Amino acid sequence: MTHLFDEAALTGVLSHMNADHAGDNLLIARAFAGESGVQPATITSSTMTGFDGEKGVWTASTEDGGTLEIAVPWPGGAISQRPEVRREIVALYDEACRRLGVDPRPHAWRSG
Repeated sequence: MTHLFDEAALTGVLSHMNADHAGDNLLIARAFAGESGVQPATITSSTMTGFDGEKGVWTASTEDGGTLEIAVPWPGGAISQRPEVRREIVALYDEACRRLGVDPRPHAWRSG
């Protein structure tokens, strides 16, 4: 059964991602939009709109004025704890950078 996070976790993570990581949201949307048949370069902005224990969800805007929902499974599998959300979003960011040929910035919380 998919874990559903409480409202405080949802609000906290989504507020942080959309206020502080708009560029990361855009990279993630562009990297994973191809699976929906949308060309990555046509995505002009992206907002993280939700998540649960199985996936993160972004709504992307395209240059033609359309929108697209992009649901991306967590790379490490199902999660159930709030700290795991950060780990999985960082993993998605790193994979998005790899797919798009972008050098990822270092992650201060990682050691070694």
